[in-house]
Amino acid sequence: MTATDSFLIIGAMQREAYISTAYVGLLFEYLKGRGYDPEALLGAPWPDTSSDPLGRFPMSEWQRLLNRANDVLQMPAMGIEIGRLITPAHIGILGYALLACTNLAQALSRLERYVRLIYDHGPMDTHFKGNSIELEWGESCVQPGQLVDEVAITALVQFARNVTDRHLTPEYVCFLNPEPADVSVYERYFGCPVAFNQRSTIVRFPIESLELPLRQADPALLSILETQADKLLAELPQGDGFDQKVRLAISRHCRSGSPSLEQVASDMKMSGRSLQRKLQKRGLSFQVLLDETRLTLAKDYLREGHLQLTEVAQMLGYSEQSAFNHAFRRWTGISPRKFRQMHFSN
Repeated sequence: MTATDSFLIIGAMQREAYISTAYVGLLFEYLKGRGYDPEALLGAPWPDTSSDPLGRFPMSEWQRLLNRANDVLQMPAMGIEIGRLITPAHIGILGYALLACTNLAQALSRLERYVRLIYDHGPMDTHFKGNSIELEWGESCVQPGQLVDEVAITALVQFARNVTDRHLTPEYVCFLNPEPADVSVYERYFGCPVAFNQRSTIVRFPIESLELPLRQADPALLSILETQADKLLAELPQGDGFDQKVRLAISRHCRSGSPSLEQVASDMKMSGRSLQRKLQKRGLSFQVLLDETRLTLAKDYLREGHLQLTEVAQMLGYSEQSAFNHAFRRWTGISPRKFRQMHFSN
């Protein structure tokens, strides 16, 4: 199977990713608490959650805002500081529904059922492993990078601590992303071993923690909130696959050089301006899709050990290997050579 074939199979499972607009408020509150003007620093308005209960915010834009804040603050594991600010208000109806559950087992069951209301980027799998329960997000999920992931996993653990009114400690946490220079800050917060460069993102809890009672259990309120959550879940768009069609068109043009907006638009039988408008309406940009497509292909090519790095660069449309090296490091934090070494050492 070629890398492009693999990309088409993986891509077929991908779709546009979103988070709750209320959840974005975590970053703005964090910056304000540190004495910054969030809107000025981020170049974006404070998210408005008053008019739309669904409030879907593009994952790519969330990633961009986090990266911009990180560029200014240059703070290791900034996502942990943001995620630990989580409250029910940041996840809307689902937040209050989780709070009204009887115990942690019931709350995790509701989270698995309604997770798309706050974090629509791929399935959350729950399974038992010995005397533990694991929450797992696999390779089929959108992979938006370390900052996005560490905010999400911190928020999940912090919310579990809040609703149980206990300092709940996972047994193990792991991320897909490259290992940072200092892992100790993660281990201090989670209170357990934390691994990186893994095939999935996983949080593992001891099975007895499922029986922990929640501090504001309210079965009657939970029933009302579940009805509302079911209604909102039914209203979520299923997606028309438009972003995936753009990615596939980009992949076809990579070998012949850097794909342009006009080339891809021509493939899709529309003008460049029309393509740009359609992407903007979905909260996407051509450059973001180009980078994501190239990264997916790059990882696949690098896993094919017989390809030279110069060949990989050419197959992705780069005229020089140095340009590819720079782009790959910007996307992942490591060099293509290091990525290949880690892959074959596993």
